Amino acid sequence: MLALQGDVREHIHALEQAGARARRIRRPDELDSIDGLILPGGESTTMGRLAAVFGLLTPLRERIAAGLPAYGTCAGMIMLADRLADGAPGQQTIGGIDMTVRRNAFGRQVASFEGTVEMTGVDGGPVEAVFIRAPWVESTGPGVQVLGRISRGDTAGRIVAVRQGRLLATSFHPELTGDTRVHRLFVDMVKG
Repeated sequence: MLALQGDVREHIHALEQAGARARRIRRPDELDSIDGLILPGGESTTMGRLAAVFGLLTPLRERIAAGLPAYGTCAGMIMLADRLADGAPGQQTIGGIDMTVRRNAFGRQVASFEGTVEMTGVDGGPVEAVFIRAPWVESTGPGVQVLGRISRGDTAGRIVAVRQGRLLATSFHPELTGDTRVHRLFVDMVKG
């Protein structure tokens, strides 16, 4: 669990409910002791800056490129994107998923909303989803599997969940809903 900023506590609770043990990661040497990593929601420019300050940006890129499973929610999705449609000047990501992401795509804080998303690979019906200043995926490369899209309204069809190999990303926050199925999917990816 990357613990530089964001909703760390909520993810730890969801991981424990999904049967995993979670550790807070703040230093490069701690990366050697983990089997998977969650990049939480928060603020992507702040996360990128803190990762650079703490010397984590390059080690994170190297570990993810070497196959470390990772799951990014909201800002974490932005951090796992290879490209940003509207990044802040000098904004850096870790990368790993061949996608272009638009930050704050659903609007400002007042436009935040809850809904459900039908998600491939998650049994039991639609996933409860909380969107807070959420990104969406503008485009994906050929190796990226789209797992979920918005199904109604003005944003119908927008991509909000993807997977590429051992990397998973959602633009929403399942950790805020009590629905641990997406975290269970990630735990299974780590075990696999």
